Amino acid sequence: MTVHGLFAKISPDNDGSQAKPRIAIIGRGFSGIMMAIALMKSVRTAFHVHLFDPQPTISGGQVMAAAQSGEILNSRVRDLSVAAGQPEDFNEWLCANQDFRSAVSAAIPGFQQIFVPKSIFSDYVYQRFSEALTRRPDISMQLSCQAVLGLRKLPSGRFLVLQEEGSIECDIAVLATGFGIRALEMEVADEERPLVRARRLVVPRHAVLLGSGVRVVDRLLQMRDSGYAGEITIVSRHGFLPQAHTRLAAAPTFPVDPMPTRLRDIVPFVRHACADAEANGLGWQAAMNGLRRRARSLWQSLPEHEKRQFNRHLRSIYDSHRNRLPAPLHLRLQQELTDGRTVVRKGWAGRRRSDGLMVRWAGVTQEELLEADQVIDCRCSAPDLKAPVIQNLFAGGLAEPDELGLGLAVSPAGEVLAEGHPTANLYAVGPLGLGSLPDIDLVPEIVTQTYAAARLIATRRRVTQKSA
Repeated sequence: MTVHGLFAKISPDNDGSQAKPRIAIIGRGFSGIMMAIALMKSVRTAFHVHLFDPQPTISGGQVMAAAQSGEILNSRVRDLSVAAGQPEDFNEWLCANQDFRSAVSAAIPGFQQIFVPKSIFSDYVYQRFSEALTRRPDISMQLSCQAVLGLRKLPSGRFLVLQEEGSIECDIAVLATGFGIRALEMEVADEERPLVRARRLVVPRHAVLLGSGVRVVDRLLQMRDSGYAGEITIVSRHGFLPQAHTRLAAAPTFPVDPMPTRLRDIVPFVRHACADAEANGLGWQAAMNGLRRRARSLWQSLPEHEKRQFNRHLRSIYDSHRNRLPAPLHLRLQQELTDGRTVVRKGWAGRRRSDGLMVRWAGVTQEELLEADQVIDCRCSAPDLKAPVIQNLFAGGLAEPDELGLGLAVSPAGEVLAEGHPTANLYAVGPLGLGSLPDIDLVPEIVTQTYAAARLIATRRRVTQKSA
């Protein structure tokens, strides 16, 4: 989709942007685009935004990039507004979209309860981005398609963004690099590629999908919709797949009793809460929605060793219950498993070969070959703490990993922490903070965080201006 008005503003030399506060956003996925929207709506004074990403286009990241027509977001329309304080914004946008209204007429007058394809949400986000920029003629914006190699803090307090072909100074830096997306088709060694091409000349018999989240289910159903009739094996480390949403949104509910403070007591407490919700006709989903409202404070209260226990033994179960599927898609998944056309096996993926994939199955010490014509990796990468820009921040004492090493240590508003204190004018939004903030990989939480960061930036800019 064209982002109207963006490329008319890319030259900083002609619009006085050198005199404006400069904000660097590193990453143009959903977190980066959402941060730009929040800034344009929250910071009332003029500023210049520089968007950095190796990709030549605004991709949308994991939430929106490479969206197939059948890929459905696993959050309802009611939870996907990108406008602060306007939860109906996405629904109103859909209602104003005549083509969408015609295609989904049964949902009129409102679409709050439905799930929409990523491509529809992508159009909505980009339109709101374009509109926000059009309404702010005092804001200039620039794109850079070079990889960011480092980020240094200058004696002046400004940042130096290092790239292959030069460097750029800025007043505020926002990291929004999120998750990496693995290439779908697993690569084989160069010498084996002709064998793979030869095998594709015959009718495919068996495909392997790696992963356990919504992406693996999306891929499975897309293959079936495209006519693939062969066997499919899903290889998952823990064997859990996404659970189902209720038909209508489940209002959050949770016991009013104080939560236990130890992990071994929290687990049965949550199980009982889910059982009570089921007994009252609300569904366990209502209890899980209630738990998510407490997840952040609960997570931060756990000692480090219990957080590690959770990630090792319970994270996959929690993820399968928070990242849920719309009921019709879950029904199709269950039918696949019941019919035996698709099987789920616990295991760890190894080297890709021309004739399949080396796998170490759960409970087995040695790898064995799982024969397959096609191996598709649907896993999400963890935040890359070895990326040059992150390593550069660590070396400069500007940032530190969270206590589990899952991402950066951040505050709820995205402030990057070093030795427990915020680094002035440095932020990290979205999945980079997953070790500090549960669920910060989901759209509603990212939206909330970016507006919180933008409000902090706006407040601190006003204070600085008054002091000057």
